[in-house]
Amino acid sequence: MFEKVLVANRGEIAIRVMRALNEMGIASVGVYSEADRETPHVREADEAFLLGPAVPAESYLSIEKIIEVAKKSGAEAVHPGYGFLAENAAFATALEQAGIVFIGPPAAAIEAMGSKTRAREIMQEAGVPIVPGSTEPSPDIDAAREAAEEIGYPVACKAAGGGGGKGFRVARSADELAEAFEGAAREGEKFFSDDRVYLERYLEDPRHVEVQVLADSHGSVIHLGERDCSIQRRHQKLIEEAPGPHVDEEMRARIGKIATDAARAVDYRGAGTVEGMQVGDDYFFLEMNTRVQVEHCVTEMVTGIDIVREQVRIAAGEPLSVAQDEVEMRGHAIECRINAEAAHKNFAPAPGPIESYIEPAGPGVRVDSGLEAGTEVTPLYDPMVAKLITWDVDREKATARMLRALGEYRIEPLTTLIPFHKAILATEQWANGETCRDLTEDKKWLKSLQPEPGARPSAPGREAQEAAGEDSVERTYAVEVDGRLHSVKVIGAAAPGPATGAPAAGRQPPRRARSGGAGGGGASGPALPSPLQGTVLKVAVEQGAEVEEGALICVIEAMKMENEITAHRAGKVAELKVAEGAAINSGDTICTIE
Repeated sequence: MFEKVLVANRGEIAIRVMRALNEMGIASVGVYSEADRETPHVREADEAFLLGPAVPAESYLSIEKIIEVAKKSGAEAVHPGYGFLAENAAFATALEQAGIVFIGPPAAAIEAMGSKTRAREIMQEAGVPIVPGSTEPSPDIDAAREAAEEIGYPVACKAAGGGGGKGFRVARSADELAEAFEGAAREGEKFFSDDRVYLERYLEDPRHVEVQVLADSHGSVIHLGERDCSIQRRHQKLIEEAPGPHVDEEMRARIGKIATDAARAVDYRGAGTVEGMQVGDDYFFLEMNTRVQVEHCVTEMVTGIDIVREQVRIAAGEPLSVAQDEVEMRGHAIECRINAEAAHKNFAPAPGPIESYIEPAGPGVRVDSGLEAGTEVTPLYDPMVAKLITWDVDREKATARMLRALGEYRIEPLTTLIPFHKAILATEQWANGETCRDLTEDKKWLKSLQPEPGARPSAPGREAQEAAGEDSVERTYAVEVDGRLHSVKVIGAAAPGPATGAPAAGRQPPRRARSGGAGGGGASGPALPSPLQGTVLKVAVEQGAEVEEGALICVIEAMKMENEITAHRAGKVAELKVAEGAAINSGDTICTIE
C-alpha cells in the first residue's frame, strides 16, 4: 500500500479524498493555487505545496507542476478527484512515465471513453444499446445538417470530448442548428481543448440514470447499483438519489450488466460510471465517466462501500474488498449540490465572501464541503462548493430529512441553491418521482425563489475571545517557504493592528457555525445590469436594434458556465456597452433599452 499520495484537486473533493487517505494511514499531499492559500483543503493535507497563479491552466491543470510537486514531496501516487485532470489521458501517461501511480483507469480506457463518439462506437460493437445518432463527429455545419436530417429533429449537438453538461446544445429545428453546433464547439474547445461535435437524437424528458462500477486488476468487475440524476439545469446535475425511483430489480440487473459489459469492453480498472437515459423500460448508453463522480456519496450511503478507498486499493494492486453478490442497497439517499448560484436569476453564478457558516447535523446527514467562515468563493472555479447528503429507510423519509437539513444549513451572505432545493423537494412533482423539468425551465417559478433575507447570528471565535480581553493567546500561522506551506505556532500577547498571517496547515476541529443565503435584484429602468462577473463571449445585438422582452442580448462566461443574458423589456437598444472578449463585473451596464 502507498505511504504518501498527492491529491491533485481542491475544495470538497480534495478533502473527501484526504479523509479516506487519513483513515487508511496514508499521508496526504495537497496542492493549491494562489487564490486557495487559506482554504480548508490546504489545512486538511498533511503537507501542501503552491502550484502557481489562480488561473487553472497555470495551477490545477499544469501537468508539469503537479508531477514536480509529487517528486518533491515523495508521493508515490496521485488521486485526481473529479474535474481538472481527472479524465486526462496525457496526465495518466505522464505520471506513469515519471514512475508515479495514477489512481484511476489506464490511459487507454480514458482515451477510449473520453471521446464520446469513440465510446459510442465501442459500445455499439459490444452490443450495448446507444441513443440513435452518429458515431463520428461532423466536420462542419453542412455535414451536421445532413446528419440532423437523417437522425430527425430535435437533435443534441455534443462536444466529442465533453462531459458534465458542458458542450451540449439542443436544436429543435433546422433554424436552430447552426447556433447549437457553434455553441457546443465553442464549449468543447474551451473546456476540453476539442472543438469536434457529433449529433444524436435528443430524447424529450428522459430519466438520467447511471450505474457505478468498480474493476480491479484481478479480473473482478462489479456494479454498485444505480443513481438517478434527472433533476438538472442546463444538462448539469443538481439533485441525485439512489436507488432510482423508477428502477425495479429486473431493470437494475439489466443496466448493471450493461455497465459491467461496458467496463470490460475497454479493460477498465478503478471506479467509473456508466451514464444512460431511461425511457420507460428502455435504457440507452450515454457516456462513461472514467473518474469518481460528484454524486458517488449517495451510492456510498446506500451500500456502505467507500468508493474512494476502493479506488486507492485498486491502484495499489489489491483486489476489490467486495464481491457482486455481497452488494446490497439499503434505504434511500439523496444529494443536493450546494452551488453558489442564484436560481431566481436563471442559475446565474454568484461568487462572494462567506462571513458565517454552519453545517446541518443529526442522524443520516452528511456534508462534503470545502467551505468555512472567512473564505471566499471566487469566479475562477466551479460554482459547486458543497454537497448535502441524507439517508433514511425510504425516499419519503430521506426527503423529509433533507428538508430538515436544508433548513439548518446556513451560508452567509453567499447566494446558494438552498432555497431552490427546499422548494423543489416540497413539490408534488418530486414526490411523484418526476424529472421536474417543468420547474427547472420555468423562469417565473425560478424568480419566485428570491432568497429570504436572514439574520446573521454571531458565532464566538477568536475575535470574540480577544474582544473579551484575552491578551495572551496561542496563534498558528501559515508560512510559505520555497513553495511549501509550513505551520508556525506563536504564543504570547496579540500584536496590535491587522493580522499578518493566515490560519495554518494542520487538522482542525469540525467547522460549525450558524447562518444563510442572500439574493439580488433585477433591472427596473432602461439600463440592463450584468447579474454576474465574467467574460463576454458573444454579443447578439447591435446598437439601435429593436428587441423583444426575453431576446438574447449577450452570453457571459463565469464559473465554467455560459450564461445567456436576455432583454428585461421590449424596446430599442439605445446604448450597447459590452464587446466580445471583454471582462465585465456584476452590476456593470450591458446596454440600455428605451
